[in-house]
Amino acid sequence: MKHLFTFLSVIILFASCRKDVDAPSGSKEVPKASVGFYLLNEGNMNMNKASLDYYDLVNGKLTSNIYQKQNPTVVKGLGDVGNDLKIYGGKLYAVINNSNKVEVMDAVTAVRIKQIDVTQCRYLAFYKENVYITSNAGYVVVADTATLTEKAHITTGRNPEQMAIVGNKLYVANSGGYDPDNYERTVSVINLDTRQELKRIDVAVNLHRIVADQYGDLYVTSRGDYNTIPSRLYVIDTKTDQVKKEFPVGASNLAIHNDLAYIYSVSWSNITNSNTITYATIDVKNETLLNTKFISDADAAKIVLPYGIAVNPDTEDVYVTDALDYISPGILYCFDKTGKKKWQVETGDIPAHFAFMK
Repeated sequence: MKHLFTFLSVIILFASCRKDVDAPSGSKEVPKASVGFYLLNEGNMNMNKASLDYYDLVNGKLTSNIYQKQNPTVVKGLGDVGNDLKIYGGKLYAVINNSNKVEVMDAVTAVRIKQIDVTQCRYLAFYKENVYITSNAGYVVVADTATLTEKAHITTGRNPEQMAIVGNKLYVANSGGYDPDNYERTVSVINLDTRQELKRIDVAVNLHRIVADQYGDLYVTSRGDYNTIPSRLYVIDTKTDQVKKEFPVGASNLAIHNDLAYIYSVSWSNITNSNTITYATIDVKNETLLNTKFISDADAAKIVLPYGIAVNPDTEDVYVTDALDYISPGILYCFDKTGKKKWQVETGDIPAHFAFMK
């Protein structure tokens, strides 16, 4: 209780010092476990505009730019291009891609503890006392979560992206995204106890997201080649380490909660020079594409560029961010589990990554 009181006191302090944005009335439902969540705004590359917001689920308020407030002596602020955000062991980890670092903060106060230097870092995963960080240089960095020092490198395919852990195996989606004439198409399988790459599973070109469900399957997104090969979603059975299904839907990002996968797709075409935006829901238990949508058609039409997604594990509300034109403050939307919009609020530039505070 003391820990929770300290955390809420910090949020009240933020509210008294910074401009807050009230969510519409009726949005102050108190979850049973999560008191709020951090939202990492990517900011445009080379503009040094990555920022951290906090949404207080108890009071229904968003506090902007917490990192800058709590760390005023850090000259360049959070840095250039936020790419991933997670809480583990009382610490908040923010991947700042173009600044080549993982910024580590106290999860309660957002006060900076230390940074871990990683070349073109991308995504985070955690196993026991270690944090795993993908690097566009073609490897995973292993760092100790107590000392925040690097311990090892593990080789992967080219331009590794998101990771998922099942048992003692780390699965890494390789994109090869820096070489569009020769995309990667594999998922690296790494034994976390020996820190050795065991194999690579052939999936599809230009992989990006990889998320595990509760049944030991992995949902992997392919961005396609932006020309003749479309974006698609694949399922890997981790018992056999084989692809067992392809869903005929585009998939840019997804969140899985219980038996449902919530998916949106922003598929760019070099042929038409335009985006196609779609939303889908999958029953992961039965591995079936559902007819139901998690956003109403009317509300979906208002979202210019969906960019991040998360599900509140307590209320089952679905959060979707809108990056708009990439240069203006974005929008965070909240939808209930029936797809009805509950509220929206303005965020920093290019809102993308969530971390729930328990």
